[in-house]
Amino acid sequence: MRPIQGAKRDAFLRRIGTRPLLMGIVNVTPDSFFDGGQFFNTNLACKQAKRLADEGADIIDIGGETKRPGSMPIPLEEELARIEPVLAALDGALDVPLSIDTDKADVAARAVDLGAILINDVWGLQKDPAMAGVVAQTGAALVIMHNRADKDPNIDIMADIRRFFDRSLTIAAGAGIPHNRIILDPGIGFAKTSQQNIDAIKRLSELRDYALPILVGASRKAFLGSTSGGSEASLIGSIGVNLAAAGNGASLFRVHEVAAHAIAFKAYEALRG
Repeated sequence: MRPIQGAKRDAFLRRIGTRPLLMGIVNVTPDSFFDGGQFFNTNLACKQAKRLADEGADIIDIGGETKRPGSMPIPLEEELARIEPVLAALDGALDVPLSIDTDKADVAARAVDLGAILINDVWGLQKDPAMAGVVAQTGAALVIMHNRADKDPNIDIMADIRRFFDRSLTIAAGAGIPHNRIILDPGIGFAKTSQQNIDAIKRLSELRDYALPILVGASRKAFLGSTSGGSEASLIGSIGVNLAAAGNGASLFRVHEVAAHAIAFKAYEALRG
């Protein structure tokens, strides 16, 4: 990681906890669940990243492979072909830092080469055995997200999340990843029933003993319909759930619509003083 990236990483990590931070989503994919295909070329993806930065995003998360349920994995070469030109174009063009949404160590390493300061791993170091080494060697910050192979409505979802985090943090420590560069994500919408997603939001405070920041990615997820008696994963529902998550201890929020969330969180912060 270049010195300028390290400075951006450290500045971003220092801001966590000072106010709710927004991670703007840019999916360079044809098949993501909400915005698939909208930014599936370098020009459109870069314009979207710049728009989200202007709207108040604190970091821009670039993804080249959809992680929606039932999606088919793509080859390493294809994922790289999608994200490389976007990261190369944005490096130095934005004041806000960049992150990479991937579970492939080779993609993560290349993304850091191209300017990313954070690796957002939806399998929390537990899929690609080389990922922990890449995080440690590059000096990137890390999001450890909880995931499962399948839904199981009979489990205590928070107990499962804690078991997963414990294993991931053991892997991280073994690789030499500094504890203060790690962020935890309960994996809303990943191998969880609607009720388990709701329970995870309600019980976020149970993760406080890890003494690590919590990121929530509930934006436009299908379970939101169940929170309002409907079926639509709406912007209003996304904001409502994220405000509840903030009240329960989350400090970062991965969202598609930054401007609306920025307004909502300004009101939230004003009322909390």
